[in-house]
Amino acid sequence: EVQLVESGGGSVQAGGSLRLSCAVSGTTRIFDCMGWFRQVPGKDRERVASIYDVTGYTYYDDSLKGRFTIFRDNAKNTVDLQMNGLEPDDTAVYYCVVRRGSCVPLYTLYTAGGQGIQVTVSS
Repeated sequence: EVQLVESGGGSVQAGGSLRLSCAVSGTTRIFDCMGWFRQVPGKDRERVASIYDVTGYTYYDDSLKGRFTIFRDNAKNTVDLQMNGLEPDDTAVYYCVVRRGSCVPLYTLYTAGGQGIQVTVSS
């Protein structure tokens, strides 16, 4: 059974940085697409960033304005999200996701970590 374990969340002040990490276990398979979604109460989960192994193509939500960077390490089967210049609007639960095939915007098409990890940014 594939398991995704997220770590690195927490609380920071606006302008601060956090790095989220996600480790994939229970399989030796390298997923083509790895990424992160986030959700705030009352809203749908939205894709924050993803990286497609076949081409190296990375996707970022337009609202991030170059503040976030996604990394993957196939040797360790991990995907990280470096978040700089955090803003209060970045406050959300973040979910690590993986899937076979190309990266897509719909959360339900991914295998996810489950509970997610809280990121809170105070002004």
